[in-house]
Amino acid sequence: MNIPTESCKEMEDILRSISWGFLAMTVDDRPYMIPLNYAYDSGRILFHCALEGKKLVWIRANPRVCFSVARQPGSVEGHPQFQQCHMDCESVVCFGTARIVDDLQQRAEVLNIFNRHFHGSDAPDLPEERIKKCLAVEICIQEMTGRRECNRKLTCWHHRY
Repeated sequence: MNIPTESCKEMEDILRSISWGFLAMTVDDRPYMIPLNYAYDSGRILFHCALEGKKLVWIRANPRVCFSVARQPGSVEGHPQFQQCHMDCESVVCFGTARIVDDLQQRAEVLNIFNRHFHGSDAPDLPEERIKKCLAVEICIQEMTGRRECNRKLTCWHHRY
């Protein structure tokens, strides 16, 4: 088992605190990226989707994906003469393999984690009829990079699972 490093924990904190990210996929050298809401759980990006659609077609054709989140906690600062402009920001880019969760029991687990991320840890389990009406996707992260710029200090991270 790979124990997360301190830099991994920083990136995980960012992933846990943001609700929207961008999923990037490629098929036949053609890129496709979409925004989606997600939950982060133990080295995995989890999201739900319809039973059919373009992202499922693309994941089936090539499950290697990239997922990214970013935020700007402050505003762009003015810059005195001869100094670069500055903006506090942080981001994480994850590289991994997407898996469509077809098995109903596994799908229920993923969808309940996702649901509790948005509705609180005491949210009840989703009923089976709702679980049957949507799919879940799990991205197993293999590598991630991150960066934080705060008060003109840049910190960069890298972690492999």
